[in-house]
Amino acid sequence: MPRPSSSPTDCPQVAASAPTGWAPTGWAPTRVVTAGLMLGLLSALPNLARGDDWPAFRGPRGDGISTETAAPLEWSTEKNILWKTPLAAAGNGSPIVARDRVWIAGPGTDPQDRSLLCFDRATGKMRWSKTVAFTGEDPTHRTNPHCSSTPATEGTRVVVWHGSAGLYCYDLDGAELWHRDLGTFRHIWGYGSSPVIWRDRLFLNAGPGENSFVAAFDLKTGQTLWELKVPGGTSGEAGAESWTGSWSTPTLLERDGATQVLVSLPGRVVALDAGTGEIAWSCEGLGKLVYTSAVVSDGLGLVMGGYHGPALGFRLGGKGDVTNTHRLWLHDKKNPQRIGTGVVLGRHLYMANEQFLAQCLELETGNEIWTARLPQGVIWGSLVRVGDRLYVTNQAGTTSVFRATPEKFELLAENPLGETSNSTIAVSNGQIFLRTHGHLYAIGAGDGGKAP
Repeated sequence: MPRPSSSPTDCPQVAASAPTGWAPTGWAPTRVVTAGLMLGLLSALPNLARGDDWPAFRGPRGDGISTETAAPLEWSTEKNILWKTPLAAAGNGSPIVARDRVWIAGPGTDPQDRSLLCFDRATGKMRWSKTVAFTGEDPTHRTNPHCSSTPATEGTRVVVWHGSAGLYCYDLDGAELWHRDLGTFRHIWGYGSSPVIWRDRLFLNAGPGENSFVAAFDLKTGQTLWELKVPGGTSGEAGAESWTGSWSTPTLLERDGATQVLVSLPGRVVALDAGTGEIAWSCEGLGKLVYTSAVVSDGLGLVMGGYHGPALGFRLGGKGDVTNTHRLWLHDKKNPQRIGTGVVLGRHLYMANEQFLAQCLELETGNEIWTARLPQGVIWGSLVRVGDRLYVTNQAGTTSVFRATPEKFELLAENPLGETSNSTIAVSNGQIFLRTHGHLYAIGAGDGGKAP
């Protein structure tokens, strides 16, 4: 994740240096496909994650929408806390939940440590931890500690990306199954994208920095299935003019009987064939910096740039560059800073922007339906929808809950914990799991999760 724009000394605004439609010079992505991959049907591992699990960043479908209808509305340090477990060091990655376990990635007290931590869901006690000691140079920013990625599981394996320290896969009891050295990822703000599991493979938007690519890996072996190079990346050390990169977690899209991997990259959004990595289509208009994930609904898509960069809406589908035929709108002026990803309900997108600004936008036009100020606190976390409620946690550790309706903004609750947090909540079996810089929390509803 990038440095917050709320600190002007640390983070000058770079909207001027991110022109509309920017794309790296000489974009000519290369692709590596393993032998035989393009033949036959994709084999599928049985997905043993249950319906009430939260197995990846932004939930079971990666869209921030819970399959459940109720979750706690109110909590505080003295109310509805089932347990809280202290953490050794601050981290921005979010929790995932499967069966009777909760996982987070986290740094340790030793700055070389890159860990995957597994906790008992019922008690919060640590079941196991697996730590990789990385001794190489690994720059990041103080607001984005190492291990900022969120793990992913399909019910038998857990995968975690530790940036330059590698990509690791474990079984549910912590036995290492494989690991990959993907090279060095050097950027002044560190990394933040999370792996996404689909059938027999996982997808990763690896970067930012000179070593940037989108790739698919075999979930059983870790073998690279395909790789799409993303040119033009830099470390950001040369100053604002050099700042470019994507921290966006891929979004899976089912379209015309095929699965595509939708990734927001500097300059454009691309849809890749999940099986081969071929670019199915792309749409230009994004700026040089991208943090949020693409969102889709009812044949429409929307992507948003960071650092006040452009946002654009488009019709899904097509072939090749569909900018002229499928792009519906482009907003490239006076956009708020956007880091967390929003949630779509029907034809509307709900956002919680960095400067505690909630918005409801019309997907087809990008028009703003309403806007409202949330409680004070910079927001890096993404929105999560449970029923008709939207949850988002700010850096002060307060989770705001508001109604998912285009009619008007309706704040339902403010839930302070008084600890820094840059994470996104997980929802499972009527409970909320929340990671702050100091603790991992399990929250249970005294109100039964019923709507007020």
